Amino acid sequence: MSGDDLLRPVALVVDDEESVRESFRLVLDHDYDVIDAPDGARALEIVRAHHVDVVLLDIRLPEMDGIEVLERLKAIDDSLEVILVTAVKTVRTAVAAMKLGAFDYVTKPFDDDELLSLVRRAVEKRSLEREVTFLRGELARSRDRDEIIGHHPEMLKLARLVTQVARTTTTVLITGESGTGKELIARAIHRHGPRRDKPFVPVNPAAVPEALVESELFGHEKGAFTGAHQRKLGRFELAQGGTLFLDEIGLLRAEVQAKLLRVLQEREIERVGGTRAIKIDVRIVAATNADLKRAVTSGAFREDLYYRLNVVPIEVPPLRDRIDDVPRLVEHFVRRYNDEFKKHVQGFTPEALDLLASYAWPGNVRELQNAIERAMVLVDGPWIGPADLPLDVTVAPGRPGPRHAAEPLRMDLNQASDRFERVIVQRVLEEVGGNVSEAARVLGLHRNSLRMRLARWKLDGGESDESGAQ
Repeated sequence: MSGDDLLRPVALVVDDEESVRESFRLVLDHDYDVIDAPDGARALEIVRAHHVDVVLLDIRLPEMDGIEVLERLKAIDDSLEVILVTAVKTVRTAVAAMKLGAFDYVTKPFDDDELLSLVRRAVEKRSLEREVTFLRGELARSRDRDEIIGHHPEMLKLARLVTQVARTTTTVLITGESGTGKELIARAIHRHGPRRDKPFVPVNPAAVPEALVESELFGHEKGAFTGAHQRKLGRFELAQGGTLFLDEIGLLRAEVQAKLLRVLQEREIERVGGTRAIKIDVRIVAATNADLKRAVTSGAFREDLYYRLNVVPIEVPPLRDRIDDVPRLVEHFVRRYNDEFKKHVQGFTPEALDLLASYAWPGNVRELQNAIERAMVLVDGPWIGPADLPLDVTVAPGRPGPRHAAEPLRMDLNQASDRFERVIVQRVLEEVGGNVSEAARVLGLHRNSLRMRLARWKLDGGESDESGAQ
């Protein structure tokens, strides 16, 4: 076999008639490596085990019709191009096929040149999409080489653990407060593992109506319940070959916990309203901000499921426990939003950074990110100062420690009021272009009173009203 042969695209022909499969082979064999399958089950096995570029799929197949096979193929590899082959050209079939992601369809008996042109276009489309996906991935990696950002010992330890776990397909349970970046950790495990080229499918039961959680996870058959007008694949099937990220796992009700346990034990699912078991090959990464051990003790969470999920535990520390990482996180988000908003912000002033480092961040990294995004949207100059920060950050008491969120405030009311006044004055001065007289009018103060405050805060109000406060 020559080097050119090794690079030839692969076409899979699925038809229950051997003579039809041979006809396709005769037409395609010159330009493509042709594999054939007599039914849908064998076709799915081939796509899972081999690289395939385009599938020629007969509509009428035994056991599993072509539409169902198409749906399953797309669940395995959404970028796979599928051309349906039909004996009767109907608009209804064409519409159904296109809705499920078919590239096109061809009618028997087919014209050789028409078939070759159709297959060539499908392969070119797949090749282009794979290239775009690769380039986007490279661009994302160039922007965010260190998704797990921080030099705190706990974060370095976490990064090493993620690298080790990623090489395996072991089930992982990620714990941590809301906003600490549990999904980011899950994506890092997927991206650095052997399943990186397969789907990463996240699902948060808290974001799904309780009555639809089972359908969301396991899918449903047509007519399974009111409103189920057609079959739907669940997240498990969509994640076939890849990683399923189950966020806030502690919120699952008892019946769903039981079903999930069976999936982890048997590695198969059954759609809601279905009677057939479907084998799945999915890595499970779960996350929770709840104390699952306590939930097990109280009976709110199944003990057997907990141990099935907690094969490799990963705990993400809250931001207040690694407050020294704040400057690195700030730099990361400023860089990201400069690119996203097409801005050229240099960063935060030392005073603003001090305020960020003096806040407890109960919402963790997510809250910090939101604060930076807001400041980046509103700021006009090259630097972000205290006046650009949320008020709850600027009036925060002392530097946070490991238990800061539970401690009483260490600032008396006069100090808090003074800091609040300073932020408001700075914002008004910026809005009026530094004009002290205008700022005093807006604030309802005499100009001299405002100048006294500026002097106390060591903010220069300028020699005249026109010079402004710097």
